[in-house]
Amino acid sequence: MRPSLLLLSAALLLAAPARAQGPRSWGPADGTALAKDYARRGEPEKAVFLLERLPAEQQTSPELFPLYVQALMDLKRYKDAEKLAKKAIKLHPDGATYGVALGGALQAAGDAAAADKQWQRVVNQLTPNQVGPVAAEFSRRELPAWAEKTYLRGRALARNETEYGPQLIQLYTQSQQQDKLLAETLRLVQQDEQQLPYVRNMLQNALKEEKDFDALEKQLLSAVQQHPEQAAYAELLLWLQVQRHDFVGALMQARALDRRGHTQGSRVLEVASIAQQNKDFESALAGYDYVLKEYRTGPLYNVARQGRLSAREDQVRSTYPVDQAQVRALATEYEQLLAELGQAPEAAQVRRRLADLYAFQLGDQAKAMGLLQAVVDQPQAPTGLVDEAKLTLGDLYLLRAEPWEATLLYSQVEKTEHDSPLGYEAKLRNARLSYFAGDFKLAQSHLDILKEATTREIANDAMQLSLLIATNTVEDTLGLALKDYAAAEQLVFQNKLPAAVAGLDALLAKYPGHSLADNAYYLKAQLQRRMGDFPAATATLGRLLAGPANGVLSDDALFLLARIQEEDLKDRPKAQALYEQVLTKYPGSIYVAEARKRFRKLRGDSVQ
Repeated sequence: MRPSLLLLSAALLLAAPARAQGPRSWGPADGTALAKDYARRGEPEKAVFLLERLPAEQQTSPELFPLYVQALMDLKRYKDAEKLAKKAIKLHPDGATYGVALGGALQAAGDAAAADKQWQRVVNQLTPNQVGPVAAEFSRRELPAWAEKTYLRGRALARNETEYGPQLIQLYTQSQQQDKLLAETLRLVQQDEQQLPYVRNMLQNALKEEKDFDALEKQLLSAVQQHPEQAAYAELLLWLQVQRHDFVGALMQARALDRRGHTQGSRVLEVASIAQQNKDFESALAGYDYVLKEYRTGPLYNVARQGRLSAREDQVRSTYPVDQAQVRALATEYEQLLAELGQAPEAAQVRRRLADLYAFQLGDQAKAMGLLQAVVDQPQAPTGLVDEAKLTLGDLYLLRAEPWEATLLYSQVEKTEHDSPLGYEAKLRNARLSYFAGDFKLAQSHLDILKEATTREIANDAMQLSLLIATNTVEDTLGLALKDYAAAEQLVFQNKLPAAVAGLDALLAKYPGHSLADNAYYLKAQLQRRMGDFPAATATLGRLLAGPANGVLSDDALFLLARIQEEDLKDRPKAQALYEQVLTKYPGSIYVAEARKRFRKLRGDSVQ
């Protein structure tokens, strides 16, 4: 016997009299906890010494058997592990997991054929109640093929070809067996539409490569054609096309689902709204137009009309330079819709959007303020919409150089919308107001709270502005250059773009080599693009990129340059090369996913 075990034996023998008045043998209860502790601490020899003295029933109990058999295998006592497993099978004939352990002992001993034979015996002899535990044991031992065979055997026993579908989908996802995953997915949703949310969630996690999306889309298109009565296939195809931003295909499926479900165009409106959010304005407009044409007397007609105007507005505003004639045409359409709606609750949202056009595109602040005040005064207007109108009113007072009126309105919204996204937005605008005024300490006090905002976009905006202030007031404690930069940003807010560009040029000349230089160049390029001067924007970004390669805004500048080449100058080869540079030079950039998608599309890959 080894010295450590002799010491252990002696300790146990000496301890026995202290716990009893008369002599007695060391009992099972004394060693169980200690054996577990030794096993947990990686001392299998001591654990086995204690466990082999227990009665067979206790050695093979569900509590101790896994620990005991693993300790034996850790000591390479494979024959003893095999004997223990066989003893457990004999004592517990209904415990099929013991048979899995026996196979594990045979495999560990190097007899793979015997192990496979044993596991096959377990699978062949399964009862319905044993399927779950046995599959779990195979999975625990990282034997996915045998876990799969177990579930398929359970399916055969149940005589139901979708039995254990969720478990198999989970298994195929973990083992990256995409073909089987897709087949199991389609089988499951065909039989049970209630499984659609689960299936979508699993596919969201499982599908990574374009070829996987392509394979699923091909199978779904075929399934929709062969089984048009199965709405689940169309629902899953619609979800997939939206995921891939294939809004043309998604609209086709949405129209079919609308007709089948008699939903008055609601499914099409959902897709149109998502397309609009993703800046596919042509698809969005096509969706809204479909509802306007097909459901003229439907309950969603006015919703579609407002959506169409909203999409047109987004399209006009994001096409540089902004066409003022199109903006005026949009305003006319909004006015016509307002005349039709009268004092209906929906009119409040139309007034708010029309006010934005007059304030920030057409320069008619008085008209805008009248419209917004009408929203605030409208009795039936939702509270959230009224507060949105107040925020925009505050912006207009800021444009008119009345910051106290602006902050009063922002603070009202902060109070009524406490701990809501709109309340955080109001606090962000108060911070921005202080920033424009050059009161950076007050701005930081607002921003410190907003860093913890539940809305990610607001929290990110707050962190960026906070970092800008902190970075540029370390050496320049008075923040003189930052005040000039904030003044330029205020001119941007006022839509005075040429004046803002002039202010940025003055800053760059006044503070050469300042830490704000990259920010100034980047903002200047964005403004030049908005004004339609694409060659100038390209040159400005070139100056930024000529600086240090690891500059904070280098990836932003390169991605924007690629977009200008693709969207504005229509130079596809140059854009493709720039997107490739984003991928190779800045692999950790937030733009990588979008750059890869655009690069593949320009290269001619099958990317939706």
